[in-house]
Amino acid sequence: SQLSHCGWASETHPDPSHSRSREKKKRQAEEEQPSAPIPASRCTAPAVAAAAAAAEMDYLKTVVPSQLMAERGSNLVVINPGSANVRMGFASQDVPFNIPHCIARRINLQEGEQPRFSVRDQTLNCHATSSHNAERESAYDIIAALMKIPFLDEEMPSPNQPLPPKMGRVDGFSQQSRDDSKFTWTDVTEKNKSVYKDSGEVTPPSTSGDDTVHGFKENKEMIFAEDALKIPPSESYCLSRPIRRGHFNVFHNYSLHQVLEDLRTIWNWVLTEKLHINPRDRGLYSAILVLGETFDNREIKEMLSIVLHDLGFSTAVEALAAAFGNGLSTACVVNIGAQVTQVVCVEDGVALPHTALALPYGGDDISRCLLWVQRRHHTWPNFQTDPMSKPIDMLMLNKIKESYSQIRSGNFDAVALVHSYDNERSAGHQKTRLSALNVPPMGLLYPRVLVPEEYPPPPRSWFQDYDDMLEDTWQTSDSLYPSGNGGYGMWDSYPMFSTRLKKFDNIGLVDAIVSSVLSTGRVDLQRKLFCSIQLVGGAASTAGLAPVLEQRVLHKIPANQCIEKVEVLQSRTYPLFVPWKGGVILGVLDTGRDAWIHREDWIKNGVHIGSGRKYKDSYFLQAQVI
Repeated sequence: SQLSHCGWASETHPDPSHSRSREKKKRQAEEEQPSAPIPASRCTAPAVAAAAAAAEMDYLKTVVPSQLMAERGSNLVVINPGSANVRMGFASQDVPFNIPHCIARRINLQEGEQPRFSVRDQTLNCHATSSHNAERESAYDIIAALMKIPFLDEEMPSPNQPLPPKMGRVDGFSQQSRDDSKFTWTDVTEKNKSVYKDSGEVTPPSTSGDDTVHGFKENKEMIFAEDALKIPPSESYCLSRPIRRGHFNVFHNYSLHQVLEDLRTIWNWVLTEKLHINPRDRGLYSAILVLGETFDNREIKEMLSIVLHDLGFSTAVEALAAAFGNGLSTACVVNIGAQVTQVVCVEDGVALPHTALALPYGGDDISRCLLWVQRRHHTWPNFQTDPMSKPIDMLMLNKIKESYSQIRSGNFDAVALVHSYDNERSAGHQKTRLSALNVPPMGLLYPRVLVPEEYPPPPRSWFQDYDDMLEDTWQTSDSLYPSGNGGYGMWDSYPMFSTRLKKFDNIGLVDAIVSSVLSTGRVDLQRKLFCSIQLVGGAASTAGLAPVLEQRVLHKIPANQCIEKVEVLQSRTYPLFVPWKGGVILGVLDTGRDAWIHREDWIKNGVHIGSGRKYKDSYFLQAQVI
């Protein structure tokens, strides 16, 4: 106040000498004082951002990769859900947990009902028709001619006959690559000392007299992971798989609400029991959700809401994540999953939407085809093996496929130990010779031999009016899943983006790769993509698949295309975990800081039309609040 008053007084009574003296003293004081920093208001935002980015780049150039993973990966969870398995783990881990994506809940029997194990979506399955079998046999003969093996109607050599010159056996393989061990049935009872609940809490043991008499034993209410697939047939449990053929498994007997509840419960169990993250501490963690190309926009938003109940979240397309997982910026990514195969081209780290193809078959179909081939050649024991209704049989077939099946010319057989899981008391086993083991994996190129119609995708009627799926319900902040009356044609009237239902293309893998790459329309890019084919997923590790694809893709390219070379790149890590690893790299490098969605923003705003922040699509790295 004194300075202000003096200034006011000098202006009221001007004195030239005093004014000159005052100005001289002011200049001397400014020279003696150190230069003051520039006010924050004068620092432009681009300059600050550029300086921060430069500092970040300098740090990334000098830091050791292991140190970077340890610093940024300890509180980052990467989730890669699939139809058969969900891969989940900390970014600091070398490999994630690979957990069967299913849950079995105990059924309360009515009076007079017999206990039995059931599969919820069994009603969707069907048996191959006569026309399907005719197509399958025709496809088998085409493969037989290419592989130089006998046709179906020809006699296969008996076990006592000497092997023909071009017949190979796998008896000499390393025993480490073969696993003939038997699966054990799950014990559905547990001691009543601590019972897992969906909230992650535990309940104290019961002190009732009944528990003492029965040895503190009671049936589990929920069973997860591989244990859920090995429940004895005489136990009253219902197995549910929330994702089927790359989509939510919604149908008349499995509502959308129950699908979302099962997804949340399974993921919560993995986070609690495997990653040991307390539900009360999850606000300290962030999550990357790595999704496949088959999911619709609505399904992605539902999974976003599940994750953001507990974790901060950022999302990336699975094809893009797969390219990052192997350090590639441009590639044709072929993801061979358990039930769906996806093909998409990536250029400079961006997936090209018009190149994406989804094929309705995968590793599980190869396993079922292996069983059909053996029964067609009468080499399978007289066991009631049924992978459609008995999940434990599918586990056994997958193990046999991974141990013995490969692509190679000439007759190819193996001696394996086949187990029977007809019931828990009379389980047996038999050593048998398996024939034509190179035919089932060739089904990726000739899908008619796989007959995916036996295990069709779920119906898509839930888009019309299932469980109040109106888009308008997402504009409320009262609840994540508010109730209300549903409506028809919601996608047609939605103003932000047009409907794009992901449909399947029932073509072979060679045709899909050629079609996807040629759809880019640029010769220079096509040459890069044909020389950068990347196989990921469980079935991608099938021996002999890469050279067969290189040869047949090159022959399939039209003659008017100037393509002289096709190359399938070897994966730097286990192909099954490449998309998950790509999510790790995206999250640790933190390239898209603006793409992170905060839990509070998602719950409060949800879908906010006209905000300018658009949920672009699952093809782009940035997935932002609408």
